[in-house]
Amino acid sequence: MLLDKLWERGKKFLGVQYPIMCGGMTWVSNITLMNAVCKSGGFPVLAGGNMPPELFEKEIENCITDLEGPFAVNLITIAPNFRLHLEILKSKDVPFVIFAGNFPRKGNVEAVKRAGKRTLAFASTRSIAEQMIRFGIDGLILEGSEAGGHIGYVSLVILLQQVLFETREVPVFVAGGIARGAMIAHLLTMGASGVQLGTRFVASTECTAHPDFKQAFLKAKARQAIATPQYDSKLPVVAVRAIKNRALEEFGQLQLRLLQELNEKKINREKAQYDVENFWVGSLRNAVVDGDVLGGSLMAGQSVGLVNRIMPVQEIMDELVGDAEKELQRIRDLLT
Repeated sequence: MLLDKLWERGKKFLGVQYPIMCGGMTWVSNITLMNAVCKSGGFPVLAGGNMPPELFEKEIENCITDLEGPFAVNLITIAPNFRLHLEILKSKDVPFVIFAGNFPRKGNVEAVKRAGKRTLAFASTRSIAEQMIRFGIDGLILEGSEAGGHIGYVSLVILLQQVLFETREVPVFVAGGIARGAMIAHLLTMGASGVQLGTRFVASTECTAHPDFKQAFLKAKARQAIATPQYDSKLPVVAVRAIKNRALEEFGQLQLRLLQELNEKKINREKAQYDVENFWVGSLRNAVVDGDVLGGSLMAGQSVGLVNRIMPVQEIMDELVGDAEKELQRIRDLLT
């Protein structure tokens, strides 16, 4: 296949047949979905979220026992349980750790590498990508603002030019707005070592999310997946992209209330930021687990507009790979 040469670096780095990562989505990326991704030749990621430490440890043990290939654990650096999660991970036989939510400190990266694990971090700007490389990160996930969940503010089109075209030191996996094999083909020709998809895998048979949560994805248009604003720098908020519903409105009201309490010195900034993250953890569970698609958070990327049916993971992977190969053959024919 033409794909083999283009994504060879990504295959070797991750140790999988296809360097197609299933992003770590809280309450979604569990052992059931991971198993399906693993068996289809992709790279599964466990979402650490803000799990209670004992549950987090149990989930990792399930991955070690049940999965037949490499996998990663996604750590949310701004989660209240981040430090506890990090300590647990260092002693576990986990091959890859992905830092998400915000950006790790140099000491975090070094500690995980000393524990014998490969590290990946998200990069949402050129300066962050450069900093992560200085910190010794093993690989980057270049994520555009089109993605779902916690995001940066720069679109993938800009990041490709600023970072992907300029970075050779480490493998770069591209994320944000990807749902079709043809797009994967073009990203590989630009220098990507592989890709990460999230929204597309939510619409899979093996995804254990509530049926109403999945149906909300099938009904949504790309423009309905919007990013939350930050109202005031006094309360730094990592933007979250989700399908517009009542929960997004309630998050805006929460920010305004917390800012008022900050101004009145009723709470400190640490407490305010904790309340912000706690809101997303709770509302996301309400949507994914309980099916509350009005009051729960429908975190999704703009690629939700490209998702129109629920398929088994194996069929999703076959379609992505097959379409990518066809697109590369089309490009080859154009050039010759």
